[in-house]
Amino acid sequence: KGAKAGEPSWESPWGPGRPGWHIECTAMSLEHLGEQLDIHGGGQDLVFPHHENEIAQSEAFTGRKPFSRYWMHNGLLQLGADKMSKSLGNLVSVEEALANYSADALRVYFLSSHYRSPLNYSDDGAAAMERSVDRLRHALRPSDNTGEPSDVAPFKARFRAAMDEDLNTPQAIAALFDLAREINRARDAGASVVVAQDTLRYLGSILGLTFKEAQTSTDDHLAAAPFIEMLVETRQELRKAKQFALADQIRDSLAQHGVVMEDTSQGTVWQYQPGEH
Repeated sequence: KGAKAGEPSWESPWGPGRPGWHIECTAMSLEHLGEQLDIHGGGQDLVFPHHENEIAQSEAFTGRKPFSRYWMHNGLLQLGADKMSKSLGNLVSVEEALANYSADALRVYFLSSHYRSPLNYSDDGAAAMERSVDRLRHALRPSDNTGEPSDVAPFKARFRAAMDEDLNTPQAIAALFDLAREINRARDAGASVVVAQDTLRYLGSILGLTFKEAQTSTDDHLAAAPFIEMLVETRQELRKAKQFALADQIRDSLAQHGVVMEDTSQGTVWQYQPGEH
């Protein structure tokens, strides 16, 4: 870079100048990682000029090629029409997001778009992902079925093929949701789902999923749990008495407040799903 008045500078064949900011990354890489890297990441906005300069100066200095064997440039995270940026002041911090949504929901949100593609963050999108993750958690509920286990090999193969294809996480996640549907189908058919559930947990763990229940920013629904249980039991009694209209009214009313019920062979189970009400 051509030196400006008052700046530190060095003599060069092209006049007084100083290193550009790109040299910082080369210096740090050489000091801590060596002359060649296996994987180098960064935003797509850094391809030019930063990474191209980093390659040129590193390879020219060391004489070794390539500087990095693989480059992974991620799409930008946007808030509305603009890139999320500290300089623009339109950041949503991790702490703020986790106050309203589970870590699993945020992971699935980010991984539902290929890492090279831009992603538009919104509260509606995060809430939708929370509901989607609840479907995975629901598939992992205990079951005492003893029938023949489901075949999980196709789902494992799909997941691996997707991850081998430039970390195609959207397709990998699609395999997880299809496996969850298979678990629910097999449970309803009386088949054993233990192996399939273990497979879902294992494949999910590769993406960092824990399947822990969401911790919402309010504990109001916890205080309401005894009343929800009472309404669920009342609905069961109404169904036994064939008063289905009243039973459906209770179900629909609870659903409006974010409480979703499912009738299973082991009884009725319910979940509180943030963003539903």
